[in-house]
Amino acid sequence: MPYGTPPVTRRVEGGKFNRFLATLPPHDFALLAPQLRTIALERGAMLHDVGEEIEHVYFPHSGMVSLVVVMQSGATVETASIGRAGVIGASAGLGARWAFARSIVQLPGTAGCISASQFHAAANQSQAIRDFIVPYNDVLLAQVQQSVACNALHTVEARLCRWLLQARDCVDGDAIPLTQEFLGQMLGVRRTTVTLAARLLQSAGIIRYRRGLIQILDRAALEAISCECYAVVRHNVDKVFPHSSAKLATSGKIFGPRTTRTPEKDDTPLV
Repeated sequence: MPYGTPPVTRRVEGGKFNRFLATLPPHDFALLAPQLRTIALERGAMLHDVGEEIEHVYFPHSGMVSLVVVMQSGATVETASIGRAGVIGASAGLGARWAFARSIVQLPGTAGCISASQFHAAANQSQAIRDFIVPYNDVLLAQVQQSVACNALHTVEARLCRWLLQARDCVDGDAIPLTQEFLGQMLGVRRTTVTLAARLLQSAGIIRYRRGLIQILDRAALEAISCECYAVVRHNVDKVFPHSSAKLATSGKIFGPRTTRTPEKDDTPLV
């Protein structure tokens, strides 16, 4: 699928920048820059599906993408969430061809996009790119393992708090456009169960909920109720991509023109 015209010099909007790309040395980033396009991540867009060939690699600058497992019954549960500190399809740089999970945009934003073949070619020329892909894949696997333990051992309330904290990190704000039905799908529980947990948090003055939007009022209290999984996952990511790297000036980061990725599957609005 084409992503616009040949690249032109362009700065990332709003000063937000993917931490994987920001961490790369200039010479290694220059191997990717001519092929990168900035695209809009629209909620509900499916970027990869399980068993399908990885055609493009995505570097979110904002928004959030969920890796989900879909059962034969149609039930879904999230195994990992990816925002500015991650990559969708990173393993393609090491030659992987097939997606192991469904990747769906849950919170809209923007991302750098490059074809899997071009990313693989750049990785073959850059030790730095390969050196970041390997630990990032380890971090992603660790997040999946943490999700398995979290879903099995922790209460719905603690898991909901963990998920809201992760979503807040992705949007860099306290207003998160989410529905309780969607949260139930991500947490693998009934909507009524999420409703009860959300009401408890709202009664305690920690969040405010109205249709399609959750407002975090007290982050400290949310962290206190959340299970340890939020801190574990964040710590693992920060070891690979220090926060300082995400604050690098973007004047040297160039991308092609922004285009919109139209949802091809699962495009039913979540609100």
